[in-house]
Amino acid sequence: MARKKTIDVALVYDFDGTLSPGNMQEFGFVQALGKDPKDFWEKTGQLAKENDANAILCYMYLMLQEAKANNISLKRKSFKQFGSQIELYEGVEKWFARINEYGKSIGLNIKHYINSSGLREMIEGTKIASEFENIYACSFLYDVDGIAYWPAVAVDYTTKTQFLFKINKGIKEVSDNKKINEYLAKEERPIPFERMIYFGDGETDIPSMRVVKEQGGHSIAVYGNPRKKATARKLIHEDRVNFACKADYSEGKEIDTTVRKILEKIRADYDFQQLLDSHKRGAR
Repeated sequence: MARKKTIDVALVYDFDGTLSPGNMQEFGFVQALGKDPKDFWEKTGQLAKENDANAILCYMYLMLQEAKANNISLKRKSFKQFGSQIELYEGVEKWFARINEYGKSIGLNIKHYINSSGLREMIEGTKIASEFENIYACSFLYDVDGIAYWPAVAVDYTTKTQFLFKINKGIKEVSDNKKINEYLAKEERPIPFERMIYFGDGETDIPSMRVVKEQGGHSIAVYGNPRKKATARKLIHEDRVNFACKADYSEGKEIDTTVRKILEKIRADYDFQQLLDSHKRGAR
């Protein structure tokens, strides 16, 4: 029996509320400020509202201003140190190796991506940073002394959809604005949307989850508490996502069994299409 061709599959994750409970800024950074996280986010919201500004840029601006005011280092290694304190949901650390192995067993090469409005520098400091093919997230520009001074990338709900097309076309560079708009036939794209699974929990993920679903892929709304569960169920009723799963990535839990079934479907759909194509070629 001929060996099946190995095909690439993308698992794309939001971070805050999806792989980690809460917002990453609340692990380390806000504590270093000696402030209540609620105050930080209220100040961010107020700044955005008063200036009719982008909330993501506002939180990045406040991070810079508050760090300077409280004599907190703004070097990349400091952000990574804060990132090392980020808590992860149950089972996340062992999730990647296990699902990679399962994918391999059915002829799939699993690639993991982050698509987040959080900070790339903090995500790079987590225990799972090495698991990702690429981390699409907010980041800062650094001066000659290695100190952050200005936002380099700000990721909101619309930007997240752009990164999906970068994954689809195999573009790693955030700065690329040429290849992303060039025509590339569907069959030539490294990872078709049908071979994507998107994991998200909040409002900034809704456009991405819907895009993946409508393009033939699969979206999972992840929840960690009753309020988030209600939101996730609502997204299913609104036909924006395919599944709603509790944020527990342990073996045998709902996310684990759901993703395995999706991977099996991706494999079967690909093999079925190959069979159809071979019969079409034979009929010529």
